[in-house]
Amino acid sequence: MKPPASRPLRILMLSVHGLIRGREPELGRNADTGGQTGYVLELARALARDPRIVHVDLVTRLIEDESVSRDYAMPFEDLGGRARIVRLPFGPRRYLRKEVLWPHLGQLVDACCDYLRGQPTLPDLIHSHYADAGWVGKELSQLLGIPLLHTGHSLGRCKKERLLAAGRGEAALERNFNFARRIAAEEETLEQASAVIASTHDEVKSQYALYEAFRPNRASVIPPGVDTSRFWPSTARAHRSLPWIDRFLTDPRKPLLVAIARPAPKKNLGTLLTAYGEDPELQALANLVLVAGTRGDLREAEETARGVLLDLVLQVDRFDLYGRVALPKDHRAEDVPDLYRLAAERGGLLVNPAVTEPFGLTLLEAAASGLPVVATENGGPRDIVASCRNGLLVDPLDRDALRATLKDALSDEVRWRRWARNGIRGVERTYTWTGHVESYLRACDRVLLRERKRIRRTDRARAGSPAIRNLAQTELVLLCDIDETLVGDRNALDALLAWRRQAGSRVAFGIATGRTLQRALEVLEAWGVPVPDILITSVGTEIHYGPGLRRDDGWAVHLRHPWRREALALALTGAPGLKLQPEANQGELKLSYEVDPARMSSVERLYTRLREKGLKARLVYSQGKYLDVIPLRAGKGPALRYIALREGLSPSHFVVAGDSGNDADMLLGDTRAVVVGNYKPELEPLRGSERIHFATATYARGILEGLEHYGVDLGPARPEESA
Repeated sequence: MKPPASRPLRILMLSVHGLIRGREPELGRNADTGGQTGYVLELARALARDPRIVHVDLVTRLIEDESVSRDYAMPFEDLGGRARIVRLPFGPRRYLRKEVLWPHLGQLVDACCDYLRGQPTLPDLIHSHYADAGWVGKELSQLLGIPLLHTGHSLGRCKKERLLAAGRGEAALERNFNFARRIAAEEETLEQASAVIASTHDEVKSQYALYEAFRPNRASVIPPGVDTSRFWPSTARAHRSLPWIDRFLTDPRKPLLVAIARPAPKKNLGTLLTAYGEDPELQALANLVLVAGTRGDLREAEETARGVLLDLVLQVDRFDLYGRVALPKDHRAEDVPDLYRLAAERGGLLVNPAVTEPFGLTLLEAAASGLPVVATENGGPRDIVASCRNGLLVDPLDRDALRATLKDALSDEVRWRRWARNGIRGVERTYTWTGHVESYLRACDRVLLRERKRIRRTDRARAGSPAIRNLAQTELVLLCDIDETLVGDRNALDALLAWRRQAGSRVAFGIATGRTLQRALEVLEAWGVPVPDILITSVGTEIHYGPGLRRDDGWAVHLRHPWRREALALALTGAPGLKLQPEANQGELKLSYEVDPARMSSVERLYTRLREKGLKARLVYSQGKYLDVIPLRAGKGPALRYIALREGLSPSHFVVAGDSGNDADMLLGDTRAVVVGNYKPELEPLRGSERIHFATATYARGILEGLEHYGVDLGPARPEESA
């Protein structure tokens, strides 16, 4: 195989939820620490072994929680070679399950920018894993101009469809899984991604294809590898024992049916146990081993996992399966290869009964260990069994078919041995980490070749942007929306301007508005506001610097990919409830509409309308009466972060204030944010977010209240500052 002609690469990997550590990873500890964790660790290590890789950073969440190991509070952990784990704090210090991490992801974007600013060079590629990291990766890609690779691992639309089909209520699902936000994030990520890395063809055809933003020509099917230094076959039928398994079994010499999965409903372990419990013939043929993560006191387990585990325990009792079923409470990662080999030595099977399985890494581990499989016919196992020819597929919800297939797979010893040999050879042929890295780097080459002109434009733009005099020497930057925030109350504005004069050069002042530059200047002059140091105008599509109103042309260049203004205007022509605002409100990088909310389609439907025509844009709906169409990379928040990156500042250096929906992206993250008391209802969902103060005072007095809330007390200006 000819190696790709890759240039040396720096890769930033993002896998933000769960518990991730390189030493003795706690795979299966909970619903968030499963196959994805194992995959990203092995991928990082495998990439780091390749001489074409300069460095791999695997970014995850730093967790300080007495209920988990102190390892997860270490900022850095070496993975060997040129790879390491980088843990960044965001949100509360304690451990959080992935479904409740969403409100805190903006902080991670800012934390990543702070981290990257301290590195010798920016990464060449970002690779995000799962929907939450995808959203973070999308934001970083848009802000930094770095191509994004994405691996979904499991997809929200697919999971939601399965759970609805199983009879779960939509409202309850939304409360538990935050599907609306997750699916929207997945669409946005696929819109931005330069490539999608999938493990199987089924993922591409049956799962990603459910998404409007997915482009099949950007998908690369690259099956993960197996660490054959851990998973290897026994050379003979040994007569050893594993006490943590055999202590459950009356006759441990019988074949073992082994299922290894997290205690999650979609893993369908209860159906497997019921099928086994209803069939005395199957019980006579084999013992059943269910390795369902690790647990302490069942009463203290997470709710979903507790429900699954309790059901398993009750079924063992219901069918009186004591002595025939092993349900261990705990195991170590190094125990799993021995379990595969023990099952192979006793002529058993690995069983994967998941309702659907995006890939099925345990199937490859079993194949490498010489253990044949019976697996769900839904998802990745189709590809694996077709490649390895080492077992049978089954409908996981048909208990009769499951029982019959298990008995069939155990019935022919000659075929069983052929399957065992085929699995070992199949892994050697198709599923090695060396082969995975070769294919991965070829995908990287394609992305970098396709994006090379845009990357050069971004680099030139970044280098050519004007500097802002002394911004880094200020104690803070105050950035305010104009209408209904900065202006609206004359006395309040006068008080804020007096504070600004008193602060002198220690505070830089800026505005961030939906108005065009000219209209913004007219309003500021009418209210007696001096020309600000920073002017972010036209909903974050333009940046100018005062007092000379120098335009940041680098920002404009950064936004133009992939902006098609005329095509967007044509696509929205005739859309119900939309009317173009006067020409004075339009911009080169902005289309602005007045909205009739009673007639306008939902924002989601408008996105669909654009995607059907192959167009990309960001839609900003505010105050229930305005819609702005801007480039994907634009917005008040991205403009703020662009300035912060260029000037070497953290977003926490900024105090920002706003009142409506087009302010939301600058209020989230690590900025010190203020929502003035006369805010619009669309900002109410932000209440309770970290680092967002909802003022009781209105207009500019709300800004002053926010400054006081954040402890900003600069005192009187020095004499030279007042001069």
